[in-house]
Amino acid sequence: MIGFLDILLYVLMAVVFVILCVGIYSLVRGGEFGRSWSNRLMRARVLFQFLAVLVIVAGFWLKGAFGS
Repeated sequence: MIGFLDILLYVLMAVVFVILCVGIYSLVRGGEFGRSWSNRLMRARVLFQFLAVLVIVAGFWLKGAFGS
């Protein structure tokens, strides 16, 4: 189970990184693209960061509960 959470955490971190890069690109590009996407990207980044934190907490809980 811990291996699955490790893989899930890496996937979530990669998703957060990609969303962050696209968000920075939208800020640099500006214009209509920046106005229409910057808020959506920020919300998506916050959501995936929250999910990553939940996976970290679950991993610590499982390691403490099962002692692996």
